[in-house]
Amino acid sequence: MKRIYMDYAATTPMLPEVAQAMQPYFSNKFGNPSSIHSMGQEGSDAVEAARVQVASLITCKPEDIVFTGGGTEADNHAIKGVCMAGREKGDHIITTAIEHHAVLYTCNFMKGLGFDVSVVPVDKYGMVDPGDIRKAITARTLLVSVMHANNEVGTIQPVEEIGKITREAGVYFHVDAVQTAGHLPIDVDRMGIDLLSASAHKLYGPKGVGLLYIRPGTRIVPLLHGGEQENDRRAGTENVAGIAGFGKAAEIALAEMYKEAGRLTGYRDRLIDSVLGRVADAYLNGHRTSRLPNNTNFSFDFIEGESILMYLDAVGICASTGSACSSASSEPSHVLTSLGIPVERARGSVRFTLGRWTSVEDIDTVVEALPRIVEKLRAMSPLVKEKCGWINYL
Repeated sequence: MKRIYMDYAATTPMLPEVAQAMQPYFSNKFGNPSSIHSMGQEGSDAVEAARVQVASLITCKPEDIVFTGGGTEADNHAIKGVCMAGREKGDHIITTAIEHHAVLYTCNFMKGLGFDVSVVPVDKYGMVDPGDIRKAITARTLLVSVMHANNEVGTIQPVEEIGKITREAGVYFHVDAVQTAGHLPIDVDRMGIDLLSASAHKLYGPKGVGLLYIRPGTRIVPLLHGGEQENDRRAGTENVAGIAGFGKAAEIALAEMYKEAGRLTGYRDRLIDSVLGRVADAYLNGHRTSRLPNNTNFSFDFIEGESILMYLDAVGICASTGSACSSASSEPSHVLTSLGIPVERARGSVRFTLGRWTSVEDIDTVVEALPRIVEKLRAMSPLVKEKCGWINYL
């Protein structure tokens, strides 16, 4: 049975070119990049070459990149590092209701240390109103953290407009770009971004490596202590193979970004139109057009998303109900409920995210299978829809 992978937002398969770029640093080029001998310098050269490659993704200087163990570490470092460095100046953080848990949980941790956290709402499409950010800023605000695009519903945020507000206020601006780096154009200067997080495994690179961009002059303390690596900003021996792979993946992503975004946008719209046209009581979550080129997220009345996933998997289709980091939770998505979607409908959500190996035939296969699965599950559901509304026979 052919398997159709539509969970690219969770992780992407590694490109063969990336694996090839990494291979030497597992074997004959194994030197520690902090060592001054020639074998160590081979590793150091690979790290610095990758720094140039990933910097091109976000239009910054290579020396402003800190390599991390992934997007979660980068988010933690940005928030904790800036807040701890500037605590005498302020104690207020602003974020949004739909951030990844790597940001929300870190902000909650900072509350335990005495920081005040303001959580700005979003509209029914998952869009942040920059005016709400402006209103939330106080004389004690240190940091605003807003994701570039949401990992569950794909809505792209007005980052550039928010960046202008934070610059005017003299407040640091952190952007979680894990879902967008390598997929959407990013210019940290034009967007007014002071700190930015990204991850290699979302753009066909290896797992376990990410980056944090830090604008020069930003006051930030290290998250990890114990060495002078990354210009004293991140202690620990560098993951040379992973970093080399990240660099190669970034190089390929930048070269193919616009062409791939155009292709996937067409497939995305084909899937959205077909599902909404063929399945009754189905809803698109997130903004219809201001969304990631590869993202679709649907809710279906009367049934649960987990059941849909099981039936999809049985016919070879891999999708998800939302964030891979919280897929084991029985609670409805905090993103969907923040959009004002009823809990019952939020539980009936499925996310299909497309990628490099998605074909039009794959889209059509999903469109053929999904209505039958929804119909079958609804026939077994204790929830029925009648003229008088919802009735629960449980």
